[in-house]
Amino acid sequence: MITRETGGEVLAEPRGGEDVLPAVVADGRPVRVTAAVPGSVVPHWQEGLAPTVLAPDYQRIMDVLAVGSGTHGEARDCRQLAAAVGLAPVPAKVEGLRSKARRLAARGWLAEERPGLFGVPVARVGGS
Repeated sequence: MITRETGGEVLAEPRGGEDVLPAVVADGRPVRVTAAVPGSVVPHWQEGLAPTVLAPDYQRIMDVLAVGSGTHGEARDCRQLAAAVGLAPVPAKVEGLRSKARRLAARGWLAEERPGLFGVPVARVGGS
């Protein structure tokens, strides 16, 4: 009984911690964007949506792939990505990063050119 009451109270409270950013218009329709927080869901990419809506870990992956190290928009494998974002290239870290990169690719932020090789889609290299 106490659990139900407590759960009901928690669910009835307004959600705090969501800072609503200025409206972004994508394909002629407004998109509600909230400030990125660690552990947040990766939204599907839409025209006009900047990587700043992503959680910090995902933003770092996007930054590395968008800027590259000398060659703009260069595709990289997950070991290279791990080293570029400052993670030790050990299996646990690489697999965690691979999971994030695949999530970004599934939602249109990245292109998986070959299995395990990720880059920014060619049409968006140079822009966001």
